Parts: sequence; structure tokens; C-alpha cells
Amino acid sequence: MSASASVIDSPLRAPTLRRRLAAMLYEAVILFGVIFLAAYLFSTLTQQRNGLMLHNWLMAWVGIVLAAYFVWFWCHGGQTLPMKTWRLKLVDTHGQPVKPPRAFVRYLLAWLWFLPPLALHPILGLAVPQTLLVLPAWVILWALAVRFDPARQFIHDRLAGTRIVMVRSVAEKAAAK
Repeated sequence: MSASASVIDSPLRAPTLRRRLAAMLYEAVILFGVIFLAAYLFSTLTQQRNGLMLHNWLMAWVGIVLAAYFVWFWCHGGQTLPMKTWRLKLVDTHGQPVKPPRAFVRYLLAWLWFLPPLALHPILGLAVPQTLLVLPAWVILWALAVRFDPARQFIHDRLAGTRIVMVRSVAEKAAAK
């Protein structure tokens, strides 16, 4: 048995939706700091004087930093700090560690949580309050789609060929022996 397979439950168990959403909420807190530092570095190096100056470049920079953050952690252990806390791990469909190209595809596909309803804002000319109603409705539908997947995976995981699985704790591993 490989080292990575010994850490994961023998049948690759999908975590509950509640556990995943809790990990995502924790991830958002961590990402606030990552984005703040990235934006501060960008603003300092470019001597940005206001939020509209080089705005598109800043957004591209933040996207690159977020991609690097996720791809690095997913390819080096399969877990970000929130995923470790909630005992979740990203693997490919065979339970093996994820390679950088697959991790990057997953990162891009994960934007489907937010981009479709945000794209409707300018396309349909929605007012901000309408967009703020459409966005959570979309996120809820996207999250609930996990209930219809036979492996209990999110749509972006299915498309990327990845899975989020439960990791056994030290106590659980000791009890199994």
C-alpha cells in the first residue's frame, strides 16, 4: 500500500456537504490574508495610487497568486490548511496525488461557483441587488448538485477528474489497528 493510500480511508469516502462548506468558509478567511498581501505587494511595487489605477493588472495578479496558492498546496500533500483542519484531501479519481496540470484545471473550474451569476450582471443589465440575489442562489444550487453525483463530488471536481476525500485522524487509524 502506498504512503498516500494509507492515510486515506480505504474506500475513498466523500466528506459531507457541511464539512466541505465549513472548510470553504475557513479557506475564505485564509484567502482574505493571501489576497491582502498580494494586493499590497502589487500596489507597493507599481506605486498604485488608487483602486482604479492598473485595476485589471491587479485582478490578473491576484488570480495568478490564488492559482499558485491552490496548485502548490493541492500538489504538495493535497491539502490547504483548512483542508487539513477539516480532514479533507484532494486526490485524482484513482486516489493518487494530483499533478499540477490537473490542479490548475480544477482551480479554473472552481470559478464556476461564482463566475456564471456574476457574468449575468453586465450581460442582462442586472442591478447590483438583483445580482446579489442571483449569486447566493447559484452557489446554493451548485453546492446541492453534490447530492446528485454518485460519488458525492462537486461538478468542478467531476470535470477536473479530482475528488475530495476524508482523511482518517490519528485516533481513527489507531482504533482501526
